[in-house]
Amino acid sequence: MADMRAFREAVTVRVAGGPDGAARDLAESSGVRVAVLVEGMSDLAAVEALATRHGRDLAAGGVCVVPMGGAMSVGGYAALLGSPGLGLRLVGLCDEAEQGFYERGLSRAGAPLRDIHVCGADLEDELIRALGIPGVEEIFRTEGDFRSWQTFRRQPAQHERSPHQQARRFLGTRKGRKIRYGRLLVEALVPDRTPAPLDDLLASL
Repeated sequence: MADMRAFREAVTVRVAGGPDGAARDLAESSGVRVAVLVEGMSDLAAVEALATRHGRDLAAGGVCVVPMGGAMSVGGYAALLGSPGLGLRLVGLCDEAEQGFYERGLSRAGAPLRDIHVCGADLEDELIRALGIPGVEEIFRTEGDFRSWQTFRRQPAQHERSPHQQARRFLGTRKGRKIRYGRLLVEALVPDRTPAPLDDLLASL
């Protein structure tokens, strides 16, 4: 796991214009063979939590989940990690609105588009739909966020939104909340209610 973390950090440095050697050396030493390109840290938390629930050790299988800090960075990451660079197999998880960025970036890197797994509005949207609002609220209670959630729903700006839309917005109102709940929402899933993009992603690895 430490090697994969170091590899992720080296890749981020390289895409930002840093030296190439560290990423290449760590790719070899860690045995990475597949890079899962995700938009951010909440997606990383969700994918790793899902793998753990299914008894999968991604690092042991040579799989590294790489958060890019936004879909518009996918071209640089795909060029470095795919066939033009380190030669890893590329898999993507993205929001529907960002699918075009992924398709262009992965196509240029020679990766098949069938390996892009697309969420609806976003991953949180998929997880909230799978759990239902009562299920999400139960997690808020367990985590001590239920009172904040109730206060948030009473705000005038939320009155025209559905509970589903409110929950999505609530997860993004505090730094780190989406990352924490990315893991918690996945851990609360009933196995046969795993959102298709996540289920298909894990099955493809």
